[in-house]
Amino acid sequence: MRIKVCGIKRVEDAVMAAYCGADAIGLVVGPKHNSDDFIDKHLAQKIVRECPPYISPVLVTELDDAEEISGLVHETGVTSVQLHSDCTVDSIISLRKTFPNIKIIKNFHVIGPGVIHAMKPFESVVDAFILDTLDLANDKVGSTGLVHDWSISRKIVKEVSRPVILAGGLTPENVGEAIRVVNPYGVDASSGLKDSNGFKDEMKVINFVHRAKNDFFKVRNLSLEN
Repeated sequence: MRIKVCGIKRVEDAVMAAYCGADAIGLVVGPKHNSDDFIDKHLAQKIVRECPPYISPVLVTELDDAEEISGLVHETGVTSVQLHSDCTVDSIISLRKTFPNIKIIKNFHVIGPGVIHAMKPFESVVDAFILDTLDLANDKVGSTGLVHDWSISRKIVKEVSRPVILAGGLTPENVGEAIRVVNPYGVDASSGLKDSNGFKDEMKVINFVHRAKNDFFKVRNLSLEN
């Protein structure tokens, strides 16, 4: 079970997430919609530079132009990019030509069963998909705090050939159930791990990581002692 803590806005939160057992952190750069988690490329670069070993810094962007995305990847030094935009297959192919070793994750909002048909053309050009919840009322495409229909997500996991990461309203309280229902490759949380100041709460991160890994082992009938 891979775990990403998204919406990192401070170096200390990146370090904390790593020591709590997260596998990746998300740095939200390149806004087009509302979010409390956007940071500028210079702060993202600083966080990437000071990340501990064995944790992957992920650029999360709403930009859809391959050249603009490439510029951010180059400047920040991330190892993965998560696309929360309407970028095309051709744009992703262009991005991969520029950065052949980067991991590319394409976001899709689970708004109905038909989403799987929209995902199919991207299977050959991305490394993974991430399923999230759309909040049109507040003009948010991520970090909405809203849960979508996990039964659709479960079907997507079974029908696509790429790993599927589950996001959208995940918290320490519901991540175990989400894993049992959907059986995703990984889970991703942001707003559900915040403190009252909008930064990451250490106990929430610890509980999220523990419960995610614990329920993953239960789903796979594995023992933590082996």
